Amino acid sequence: MILSRRSILAGAAALGAGGLAVTALSLLRGGGQTQPEVAGEDVLHDTDGPVQGNPDGDVTIVEYFDYQCPYCKANHPALRDIVDRDGNLRLVMKDWPIFGAASVKASQLALGAVELGLYQAAHDALMATEGRLSNALIEETLDAAGVDPDAVAQAYQENRARWDGFMKRNAQQAAAFGLQGTPAFIVGTRIYAGALDHRALSVAIAQARAAQSG
Repeated sequence: MILSRRSILAGAAALGAGGLAVTALSLLRGGGQTQPEVAGEDVLHDTDGPVQGNPDGDVTIVEYFDYQCPYCKANHPALRDIVDRDGNLRLVMKDWPIFGAASVKASQLALGAVELGLYQAAHDALMATEGRLSNALIEETLDAAGVDPDAVAQAYQENRARWDGFMKRNAQQAAAFGLQGTPAFIVGTRIYAGALDHRALSVAIAQARAAQSG
């Protein structure tokens, strides 16, 4: 996907009030696709977004994902391995449930798990599922991972405004960037639309660190 100047400017206008800066004239090459440079607390440091890895890491990785996206699931082990091995990466997961009701349900329960300190267990378990999800499969998967589906459902309901607002912002950001689907990443200040394998992620992280030190 190549973003046109018009779509970039439209995205900047759509998110300008929210504090996101999109540099329309400074296009960067990411994952073989031309994307806009980005910066902004609302995207990289949403206070409601679950953060994994090192909260004080020198590079932030953001992923827009869906629990029913096969590419997100296939990409997840490489992402998890790199974050765990590196030790200095801040990983921000942005639920963007675009594959229907089961995707929304999975995100709701996973976000409810944040309140109980069980987000990573819930997230990793759901990412390890195969094929399409159903409510029954979601609950069985969480239960097998030691996450009580009823408890996280209640936690989500008690903080529904927070989590629904978070998912709404994610969708607005994705639309403003002109993203066509999941997964999509921000590594440092570059957007990468599409899956990134282990090597591509490593290169993106190295480029982000080089940009910071330069």
